Amino acid sequence: MEQMKLYTHDEMMDSVIGKKGTPRRDKLDADLKTFLMGEAIKKAREERHLTQEQLGNLIGVKKSQVSRMERGANLSFSTMARVFKAMNISAYFSMPGIGKVALW
Repeated sequence: MEQMKLYTHDEMMDSVIGKKGTPRRDKLDADLKTFLMGEAIKKAREERHLTQEQLGNLIGVKKSQVSRMERGANLSFSTMARVFKAMNISAYFSMPGIGKVALW
């Protein structure tokens, strides 16, 4: 009986999506990061028992815009800063050579 070849996650990603640095892989990685940021916003909102409408009122946007943000769409640094500031969440980016930079 022939032994089954096992592949690592990275090997499968390279094979199916493309190697890191290729346009298709870069797009997937960027989409995943914005999706995860949206999930973080949603989790923080829910932990504070806020509705999308209430968060929207705090940052001056409609509920539909909050919904898009939570799906990872239309996220900019300024939008994320407003969201985290409205929920009183300290947010930082770690930048090599510079260190931590506060989002707001």
